[in-house]
Amino acid sequence: MSERMNKIQVLIEPWSNADLALLCLINAPEMMEHLGGPETEEQLLARHKRYLEIGGKGTGRMFSIILLPHLEVVGSVGYWDSFWQEESIYEIGWSVLPSFQGRGIATEAVAEAITRARAERKHRFIHAFPSINNPASNAICRKLDFMYIGECDFEYPPGSIMRCNDWRLEIAAAT
Repeated sequence: MSERMNKIQVLIEPWSNADLALLCLINAPEMMEHLGGPETEEQLLARHKRYLEIGGKGTGRMFSIILLPHLEVVGSVGYWDSFWQEESIYEIGWSVLPSFQGRGIATEAVAEAITRARAERKHRFIHAFPSINNPASNAICRKLDFMYIGECDFEYPPGSIMRCNDWRLEIAAAT
């Protein structure tokens, strides 16, 4: 019982206009270190617009991560349609603000996002592509039972190739 009481509790809420402030915090150099560096204001506004629209298009979902019980907005998590090695998949990504990292928040939020993606029954697999130099994100994949596929070159941001680990989780039975 004490393990349950000490467990981090989070909510994930659909991305809203209010989350632009969060996106600006996530755009800090230390947060974007493994993702090609901070974006320009124009790129940030375009990203925010995509996040607002993704759910309505049926191509994925973006969420803010809310830490309970104080309802603090501490990060983002989302999944979206992608095409990888000749297969339609969901790709998943997340960010937690530095002062909240290391507490299991991202793990809980990613698990909840996976539950939502699984309920959609759209794709068989969800993949995560953390940088090979991002031990925390790779550890989350291990904790959540993703299968390590191997290292790969991955284009992110567009026009830039980064070395990533390909992690895959089956979220629906083969059809």
